[in-house]
Amino acid sequence: MSKLKISPRSKIGPDPGFGVYVHWPFCLSKCPYCDFNSHVRAKPVDDDRFVEAYKAELAHRAELTQGRTVSSIFFGGGTPSLMKPSTVGAILDAIAGFWPVAQCAEITLEANPTSVEAERFRGFKQAGVNRVSLGVQALNDADLKALGRGHTAAEALRAVELASLIFERYSFDLIYARPGQTVAGWRQELKDAITRARDHLSLYQLTIEYGTMFARLRDAGRLVPPDNDLARALWDVTQEVTSQAGLPAYEISNHARPGAESRHNLIYWRYGEYIGVGPGAHGRILSANGRRAQATESHPEMWLTVVESDGHALVEDEVLSIEEQADEFLLMGLRLSEGIEPAEFEAMSGRDLDPGRVASLIADGMVEYTPRGRLRVSAEGFPVLDAVVADLAA
Repeated sequence: MSKLKISPRSKIGPDPGFGVYVHWPFCLSKCPYCDFNSHVRAKPVDDDRFVEAYKAELAHRAELTQGRTVSSIFFGGGTPSLMKPSTVGAILDAIAGFWPVAQCAEITLEANPTSVEAERFRGFKQAGVNRVSLGVQALNDADLKALGRGHTAAEALRAVELASLIFERYSFDLIYARPGQTVAGWRQELKDAITRARDHLSLYQLTIEYGTMFARLRDAGRLVPPDNDLARALWDVTQEVTSQAGLPAYEISNHARPGAESRHNLIYWRYGEYIGVGPGAHGRILSANGRRAQATESHPEMWLTVVESDGHALVEDEVLSIEEQADEFLLMGLRLSEGIEPAEFEAMSGRDLDPGRVASLIADGMVEYTPRGRLRVSAEGFPVLDAVVADLAA
């Protein structure tokens, strides 16, 4: 058992858990809105070589996180559903060899809903995956084409149906505030989506990220996103329709029936520990010196070469200052509808939240205290979450 000096916040409230994130960086094509670390390759990827590299990085992180029990594993990307089921199984076996894995651990794999990838679902389940997250993004072909997606709406719905037959837990994503979208159209699309969902939906408002094709199109005047008033109206109808259907937001972009929340993402938002392996993966772990922020080399082939020579490809591994930890705690925790425990912030930062700022935000209707004394962003404050968090953290 590792004799770590654990942060004082771990003594307040339940343990958020310990997660393992595995990044598979490859895609069939690059979506025009995507700024994730994803790469297109003309030649097939050498799965066996990558598996050995993942095992090496897992061994390295295991040395740094002795005594943990894995409560969640997440394969993200990129497009993890392009992996062979045997590759997924080999990585899961390696994880189980380095840490105890909780019997009820959530093991999620992100998937694109093309017919070819959907056929792999049974293989992924046999490998150990017990939850899939499908990148549907839209339920009409015109918008799917505009978003650069490689599937049709019919293919997406078939994949969702197959997931519902094979996996006890599944989720799918939609993007809204798309160019040309109307409130009435989104309301109906969302209602249609809810009839296909079991207990979880991720609903992301489109943001135009720097360096993406969408950013270049917007700057050239060829793409016009909704204005602020329409974007707010789309946000409001999202909250209305999901709440009425019993899928309220538990996080700013995620909706679930009680008990069906993404356990892996809750580790992030509750500021728990997680390690990240693979190109461009990030992690946050506790050490004797404090909480460490880690990140790996992002270029896939460079990552592979460095891991093979050094045993890992960390390019960032530094202890966060108390102030940085407190800021991250606020940034992550206030994304949740449950909010944060002020005593955790105080134990971590050594100071109280500024009572004047809190009082001002309460007066403006931006934040509120729950009956149990937790501080959370209000329904009115969520659409301007970044500004609220910045005000509290100042």
